[in-house]
Amino acid sequence: MKAIRYHAFGGPEVLKTDEIAVPHAGSGQIRIVVHCVGVNPSDWKRREGQYASFEAAEFPLAIGVEASGIVDEIGDGVTGVAIGDAVFGFGEGTVAEQVILTHWAAKPATVSFEVASGLPVIIDTATRALGEINIKPGQTLLVSGAAGGIGTAIVQLARLRGITVIGTASSPKHDYLASLGAVPTTYGPDLKERVSQLAPMGIDAAIDVAGSGILPELISIVENPKQVLSVADFSAEQYGAKFSHGPPKQPEIAFADVANLCARGLFTLHIQDVYTFEQTAQAHRVSAEGHVTGKLVIRIF
Repeated sequence: MKAIRYHAFGGPEVLKTDEIAVPHAGSGQIRIVVHCVGVNPSDWKRREGQYASFEAAEFPLAIGVEASGIVDEIGDGVTGVAIGDAVFGFGEGTVAEQVILTHWAAKPATVSFEVASGLPVIIDTATRALGEINIKPGQTLLVSGAAGGIGTAIVQLARLRGITVIGTASSPKHDYLASLGAVPTTYGPDLKERVSQLAPMGIDAAIDVAGSGILPELISIVENPKQVLSVADFSAEQYGAKFSHGPPKQPEIAFADVANLCARGLFTLHIQDVYTFEQTAQAHRVSAEGHVTGKLVIRIF
């Protein structure tokens, strides 16, 4: 079968189409025929070697960590799923024709394969971040870089919990943030002044999604580094802030919950662009530019 892999760290040009053996589901796993794959910043950061200092790398390496598709093989001990079911979830090397999923949930019929493929990372990250920041209903959360995939999930899940959200993004994305229930504002100079006007009673917590070096300013706004968390800036703990990271803990529970919200129209995910398998490198280039609204998706089948 075909899979996208790379044999050395580097730019998008290192991505190659390789012929590899079809994998088989082990105990507690399922295999799917892949329909779509979500693109995440972690994909190209790994490809560039940014994770090499704390993740073992043995080339060739495959890309992609989430996918949607149709179950075609079930491992020992797996219950609650059947051959032919539509699912989405976590796997490794998911930009391929068939992949193994380790955590998954059923895809509702009213949710497209494109949207489903973009849910796992943002759901897991947003759920974990909101849990770790310990913000309560009625409080106010500042989300820096709120219009991307993870920001989209944090805003909506926070609003569903009764939390007021102020989200930063470029001006053209403000209508999008407002549609999710956030109060939009621009990033850049004088953010503290703008936020103080929008939230005169103060900000109870802040989450940095973009990893753009804004942590000192967020700490200044919140006035408590322990109530500032980043999902993207590895230096967060140097400032006394929190850094949120995996591995996932029972993410299939959150997957199923949000899938249900999607089916009921209470959670949405904007898909900015859909790329073909052969356009994977271009999807990485666009993601790395840092201006994605919602998610990018690669369609395999």
